[in-house]
Amino acid sequence: MTRTTRYVCCAVVLTALLVCQAKPATKLATKKALTLEVAKQIAAASSEHARNNKWNVVIAIVDDGGHLVYFERMDGVQTGSVEVAIRKAKAAAAFKRPTRLFEQAVAEGRTVLVSLPGGMPFEGGVPISVEGQVIGAVGISGVTAQQDGMIAQAGVDALPKILQP
Repeated sequence: MTRTTRYVCCAVVLTALLVCQAKPATKLATKKALTLEVAKQIAAASSEHARNNKWNVVIAIVDDGGHLVYFERMDGVQTGSVEVAIRKAKAAAAFKRPTRLFEQAVAEGRTVLVSLPGGMPFEGGVPISVEGQVIGAVGISGVTAQQDGMIAQAGVDALPKILQP
């Protein structure tokens, strides 16, 4: 075997080994993220709905990890609503569903849900979704649970208009 032939053979073997060991390319998921500006506009829509009905509430908006992005406490709201609004938003983001569903299930006898870590069986937490991805949630507290839910939904319903170019 000539020296050139040996080099060619070695090159072919090394190339084959490298190809066999190569892993297919791994891709990361593309993920939408809630921005402060969008959170402020969602809160403004919720706040407008509350003011139009003369309801003073706490508005909490969290990202998909349940971390507070925006917070507003209207004048005259009881201090107990601060933590409740935040917990409603966190629960809606964590479980990717409105907290109203937990309230309904408990009312129907599924009381075990009150022990669910991070659950919140009171209406007023609504997830924020874009293209099927939950990017955060709105939590409202200060009036009745049903009214809290309507205010939160008003903020989320404004999202398509907020995202228009």
